[in-house]
Amino acid sequence: MNTVKKAIRILLLLGGIPLLILLGATAWNDRRYQLVTMGIAVLSVIPFFLTFERREANTRKLVLVAVLTAISVAGRFIFGPVPFFKPVTAVTILTAIYFGPEAGFLTGSFSAVVSNMFFGQGPWTPFQMFSWGMIGFLAGVLNHRGWMKQRPMLLTYGVLSGIMYSFVMDVWTVLNYDGSFGTAGYLAALASAVPVTAVYCVSNVVFLLALEKPVGERLMRMKKKYGI
Repeated sequence: MNTVKKAIRILLLLGGIPLLILLGATAWNDRRYQLVTMGIAVLSVIPFFLTFERREANTRKLVLVAVLTAISVAGRFIFGPVPFFKPVTAVTILTAIYFGPEAGFLTGSFSAVVSNMFFGQGPWTPFQMFSWGMIGFLAGVLNHRGWMKQRPMLLTYGVLSGIMYSFVMDVWTVLNYDGSFGTAGYLAALASAVPVTAVYCVSNVVFLLALEKPVGERLMRMKKKYGI
């Protein structure tokens, strides 16, 4: 049963969501991005709930993930005046490290859609949801393999997360301006976004350095206290 649940989780996150985004960006020409956004939200929740085992601990885990998502959203508001310098990625990574890949994906994707209620929803929202979601999911997977235990690895992943976010978002950039995806246009978009990507990377490292110890210690105490 656990193998089946794992397969479903991976299929939804790595297959269903990208296909839904592709459908929205091509077949629907971004005209139904609200529907795509809602679909991603639903598909993000299902894998998270499939990880539930004990009812009491599950409720506590859900509350903590909701709180971390709220912190991520609040951080994006607070640093709104500073372009491209946000704590969303750092909070998403820490959530994944302490609560697993699915919790990381959920926090990243919901941070995007909830905060965009303030910053503005649009056809870019599904791409942001997937970008931050996958950053969280991969952080959780790498942590399970022991690759996120040391600070140098954590900070390296922070840098790679900035690059990953830019790579995904520039797919939308090309589709938005060219109407179709082309390698030349994509490479041009990546090249022009280098300064912004650099800010993403620095931002992730700064917030991970600032939040790793205080947030990590509290999350670890909560996990032990509530048996999560």
